[in-house]
Amino acid sequence: MPNSDFSLIPADQPFAVLAALFAIALFGFWAEQKSWGKMVTGTVWAILGAILASNLGLIPKDAPAYGFVFTYCVPAIIPLFLMHADVRRIIAESGRVGIAFILACIGTATGAILAAGMLDVGAQEAALAGIFTATYTGGSVNYAAVIQSTGFDDANIISAATAVDNLMSAVFLAVIAIMPASKWLMSRFAQRNHVLENVEEESNGESQVTGLSLASAITFTLVVVALSDGLVALLNSGSDFDYGRLRYVFITLFSVIPATLFPAQMKKMHGGQTIGLVLAFVFFAAIAAGADVAKLLSVAPILLGFVIILLIVHFAVVFVGGAIISKLARMLSSNDKEPALALSLPEIIIASNAAILGATTAPALAVARGWTGLATPGVLAGVAGYIVGTPLGLAVATLLS
Repeated sequence: MPNSDFSLIPADQPFAVLAALFAIALFGFWAEQKSWGKMVTGTVWAILGAILASNLGLIPKDAPAYGFVFTYCVPAIIPLFLMHADVRRIIAESGRVGIAFILACIGTATGAILAAGMLDVGAQEAALAGIFTATYTGGSVNYAAVIQSTGFDDANIISAATAVDNLMSAVFLAVIAIMPASKWLMSRFAQRNHVLENVEEESNGESQVTGLSLASAITFTLVVVALSDGLVALLNSGSDFDYGRLRYVFITLFSVIPATLFPAQMKKMHGGQTIGLVLAFVFFAAIAAGADVAKLLSVAPILLGFVIILLIVHFAVVFVGGAIISKLARMLSSNDKEPALALSLPEIIIASNAAILGATTAPALAVARGWTGLATPGVLAGVAGYIVGTPLGLAVATLLS
């Protein structure tokens, strides 16, 4: 096993690291076109490729270039995915994703409580349960907030918990990305088309990508993020509330308003979602690269067990609960159409993704799987997780203490 601090590509060479991330993304796109790679998505291949590359010492597990991806690429992904998101069609979709997200929150909190009861992770057990509840309700945005709120200050355990979080998040993302390949699983839930019409046209080659369309898409994305950050800064001045937690709410709002009010003009920005998809693959690779398997096995096996139990319970509550709701809705329906409350597997997957990984990966996975109609609901569910994750995590910590 190579030294954990060594990598063939040095962490202080940002262009080399970025080249590696884009190469991994390229591998993901290439693999899903092959007969042997079609069983899973390019997302999964990118995740697995990054985990393998980082743990073999080919790329660093941590590097400033990853910070660049998280800081600058991730916010830009959201408007690129939402520039064709007409709210008039999405409102109905968001309701069902919201129901699934409530199940996801219940599953996470229940899983943390059960894991704490089954395993002894030491004197800081209550705080750790709260931390993992928070991070698996709205992603890592809530991670630091609960650490600070609980006064947790053991750097070694925090480091090990971070390694566990990175690895299991990547594994969980890979698992839920594979699930739609099962026709049996898909049949257990409602059957719906989650593809936006204008995206279908673009994918069929009916729209032409030009320099003008790409420049328009990129400009739109940067303006949306700039306006959102400017609004956050304005609201934060003289306020005790951190409006930065609502950053993705503002990004979503500024993206969908023109998409809803001026759909014809927005449709001319051809190629924007393709750019977003490439950046999403790079983002997945950057996440997975931080999964330090060696540190995990040597330092944190008990934490690994804790998170596995939590995710299994989360998985059971979300997907079994979703299947039960769908079956009951079908039984009570008096016609052949799918009842409004019946959940589809894609809706549940996006809600679960939003809870475990936050508002950034949910729309990325939705577009990667072709469920473009679920991109905005995924963001909204993830933003809801940002809001409820910290109080839910603190509630679990208080209950167990």
